[in-house]
Amino acid sequence: MPITPHMEKHFTGGEVVRDVVIGMSDGLTVPFALAAGLSGAIGRTHVIVIAGLAEIAAGSIAMGLGGYLAARSDVEHYDSEREREVREVHELPDEEEREVREVLHEWGMAPEESGPVVQALRKRPAAWVDFMMRFELGLEKPDPGRALRSAGTIAASYIVGGLIPLFPYVVLNVATRALLLSVVVTLAALGVFGYIKGRFTGLRPFRSASQTMVIGALAAGAAFLLARLIS
Repeated sequence: MPITPHMEKHFTGGEVVRDVVIGMSDGLTVPFALAAGLSGAIGRTHVIVIAGLAEIAAGSIAMGLGGYLAARSDVEHYDSEREREVREVHELPDEEEREVREVLHEWGMAPEESGPVVQALRKRPAAWVDFMMRFELGLEKPDPGRALRSAGTIAASYIVGGLIPLFPYVVLNVATRALLLSVVVTLAALGVFGYIKGRFTGLRPFRSASQTMVIGALAAGAAFLLARLIS
């Protein structure tokens, strides 16, 4: 009987999905809330479109820059911690050996079982440092090129998300009509986005969709009522 080789398939796009979620969720809700708020005070849509586009431009730049700085901070933090571990492995090997034994003990390994592992690591300083980074500090080596990709992904997702609630104001001249269409289009987009986000993140898709829609609706409703009260 032929044996089918076992092949594991793991999802490896977690960081990209996270960046899309960050950019798209803010892109759908912030311009939506801004346009809804302006609709409560302005009758014509051209001013709302201009303000919305300006917000999308500023928001995408700010969000992209934030993603870039966050990714760069991860790289700098990892490099700093690795330099410290390299120094400790060379200058304080006995203390580092004790920490390795503690990690292995937490895994349920007896002293006689962890001894050979410790001795093997002491002969391989680079592997020893890798072990401490991964299993003592819980740090994975970040991709040095991720900062630019993260910034671009977040910014692009923000722009795509922001254009959805703004589109009705482009095609309609009356703000109240555009608002109604924007509510329908944006809530539908929030629902689809929330469902997809739930599928990728392991949450219940329909629950994720409903939560995303409620948050967007509350943000837009609060902005609209506030603008009404002020005007």
